[in-house]
Amino acid sequence: MQLPVWGAVAFLVLIAASAALNPALEAAWHGWKRFHAKEYPEEAEAFRRLVWEKNLRKIQHHNLEASRGKHSYRLDMNHLGDMTDEEYNRLANGFRPDAAAKLRGGDAAVFWGSPSMDTPKAVDWRQKGYVTPVKNQGRCGSCWAFSATGALEGLVFNKTGKLVALSEQNLMDCSRKLGNDGCHGGYITKSFEYVRDNKGLNSELRYPYLEKDESTCYFNPQDRAANCTALQKVQWGNETVLEQAVATVGPISVAVDAQSFQFRFYKSGVFADSNCGHMVNHAMLAVGYGTAQENGKSVNYWIIKNSWSESWGEQGYFRLLKGVDNHCGIANQASFPTL
Repeated sequence: MQLPVWGAVAFLVLIAASAALNPALEAAWHGWKRFHAKEYPEEAEAFRRLVWEKNLRKIQHHNLEASRGKHSYRLDMNHLGDMTDEEYNRLANGFRPDAAAKLRGGDAAVFWGSPSMDTPKAVDWRQKGYVTPVKNQGRCGSCWAFSATGALEGLVFNKTGKLVALSEQNLMDCSRKLGNDGCHGGYITKSFEYVRDNKGLNSELRYPYLEKDESTCYFNPQDRAANCTALQKVQWGNETVLEQAVATVGPISVAVDAQSFQFRFYKSGVFADSNCGHMVNHAMLAVGYGTAQENGKSVNYWIIKNSWSESWGEQGYFRLLKGVDNHCGIANQASFPTL
């Protein structure tokens, strides 16, 4: 029986992919699929495993170099292991930089900090009850919404003493008129503007996350769980001022350059990578900072909450090199809501 042209091509690709697979990784592949609840159509399985094996080899090579002192952090296979670099970068490019952030804040107030301010040597807002458990945005470019709810959750706790998980879906469905585009990306600052203008945001419980775009806004003012009256942008590119904001305000919305393979599979340690640039594309939440001892030297780091589940990084968190050349653009798009 003759296959259609497209069918023949797909069949040849499948045969080639199957031939390139490593039989020694059979058990590891099936264990990874079970752990992350991965299922594929029969025609896609070989390709996805080929991608996974390629990523696994690169992870193992990095960790071998780390064991020899070349890197300050380690990598590990995670739920993103079956994605190509192109697929991953579509997911990791959900944050849209605010062009006005560099120009004295645009229409928002700017947090300039103070040259005379003394900040604590270490801060961790998780220990003070300001931070909800790590969430999972799934295969949806909604990191901007998770970063915004994180800062708003800290604000609510500061004002009320109650920690309430807030609704990313509410932001995704209802802030489109301000320029946000659901799973296709958005602005943190526009999220704060929506909450300010809308005079509220619903909780995650009342307005659950669906990992997809909805065409209708279901905000219910009777179930308002948070509010803000203004927003501030942290002075562009200044880590010292960002430290002052984190120390005095609470969790701060930030964005970083997350395009690299190393970021995708980060597992532990203080992340410092020469390929990490200042063109930020992924929104996160700075919840503190601290110092670690590495090879007899003190290394400063930021504590950053991600929205890729607890299976990524250090139980969902990321330690990023602090105070050295604004690493990964950490201070380029920082902002927070006020009440």
